[in-house]
Amino acid sequence: MKKIGITGGIGSGKSTVCRVFSALGIPVYYADEAAKRLMQHDHLLKTAIREHFGHETYDSTGNLNRVFLAKTVFNNKEKLALLNSLVHPVTIKDAEKWAEKQEAPYVIKEAALMFESEAFHYVDKIIGVSAPLALRIKRTMDRDQVDRDEVMSRMKNQMDEETKMKMCDYIIYNDEQQAVIPQVLDLHEKILNL
Repeated sequence: MKKIGITGGIGSGKSTVCRVFSALGIPVYYADEAAKRLMQHDHLLKTAIREHFGHETYDSTGNLNRVFLAKTVFNNKEKLALLNSLVHPVTIKDAEKWAEKQEAPYVIKEAALMFESEAFHYVDKIIGVSAPLALRIKRTMDRDQVDRDEVMSRMKNQMDEETKMKMCDYIIYNDEQQAVIPQVLDLHEKILNL
């Protein structure tokens, strides 16, 4: 089965593009959601996170203390890299198991950190979702109810969009100027014919 990656910077509209593929009957694995689920429910991963980041990482009922963990890693590149080194391999393995169970001509793995996490090694082709910086900032501020500084802080932890798009096999422009659906339909046909 073919595995197609979808990536793009924060606020680029990856989820919008994935919803169109999903409407075409293509299963979509959302890596960020899976990572959150695994950090909450995968026993070995929870143990490793506790060992490296302290017992405050989980509350007395075993729930992940997201606020504590975010404060710990997001302004510290080494700690963020450490967290990613624990979470990404588990998420990649989970995605592989998920893909094996799907019955479709191909599957999609959506991951903001496709290249940063080494997940690109596990897909056949990669679609980049591109949008202008100002639009990405606005979308993220609106979606997450955060200020511009917070969005810029998050963007610092992601690969530069121009570099990321150069590494992709295909690009969908989600810039509110070009319709997304025809671009997805065109790529869907190309992927079916790979």
